[in-house]
Amino acid sequence: MKSAKVLAGGIHFGEGPRWRNGRLWFSDFFGHAVKSVSPDGDVRTELELDDQPSGLGWTPDGDLLVVSMTRRLLLRRSPGGRIRTHADLSGIATWHCNDMVVDALGRAYVGNFGLDLDEAIAARGFEGVVADHAVARLALVDADGSVRPVADDMHFPNGTVITPDGRTLIIGETLAGRLTAFDIEPDGSLTNRREWASVWPRVPDGICLDAEGAVWIANPVAPECVRIAEGGAVLEVIETAMPCYACMLGGDDGRTLFMLTSRPARPEEAGGKPRGQIETATVDVPHAGRP
Repeated sequence: MKSAKVLAGGIHFGEGPRWRNGRLWFSDFFGHAVKSVSPDGDVRTELELDDQPSGLGWTPDGDLLVVSMTRRLLLRRSPGGRIRTHADLSGIATWHCNDMVVDALGRAYVGNFGLDLDEAIAARGFEGVVADHAVARLALVDADGSVRPVADDMHFPNGTVITPDGRTLIIGETLAGRLTAFDIEPDGSLTNRREWASVWPRVPDGICLDAEGAVWIANPVAPECVRIAEGGAVLEVIETAMPCYACMLGGDDGRTLFMLTSRPARPEEAGGKPRGQIETATVDVPHAGRP
């Protein structure tokens, strides 16, 4: 088993990592900011919000899209810095919005919790929530900002990738312990739902895709990031210092696996002090697809 090394600390809780223009962008959602880090570990704040940011992506014309979690909005920032609401997701999301993937046409697939996860776990424990929980709908935000549901009965839709040919979407259903695949139709609709891989007792949080078609999953219930083949075979495990919540392949050659880890997950449990960090490992197979 390979171990990760720490690139940067001082993160409250990192999510939504994306490699762009020589830096890893990510949401520090308890820090209410979008940040980026260089391969040397230099962290800078790119955007501050009055909410918790989560999923990130870019439109074809270079606008940054940011999921505003508790407000259930998709925000859009132009290269000049203007920020506006791109889409209102409250008609679909039944609790906080979370991760997102943006396709080549600027369409965004956005997940949501479907339930008050913290309250449910406090009342019934994680295994109790896995056994019985509210389901969610996956939202599609078209390039013009219009919103429609594209998948029902999702068990906490979370990390999402699109294959290089743009034809397949793979999404982590955290509370089902599985990766689910869909065919992407020309209008962005999703069809042919199928189980891509069961990963239980691991659960997928953030995910990324490599050039051999395998998916790396961040496992928030263990200190590890795991490479999974279609069908569920475990190809590689990288040990992290803390539970892993998100991952992304990047670097100049796409072979640096960035892993966002944290303990504990909520700032009040840490006395408001940052407890998250970014860890890295070099892998053999480079990044592919989106994000």
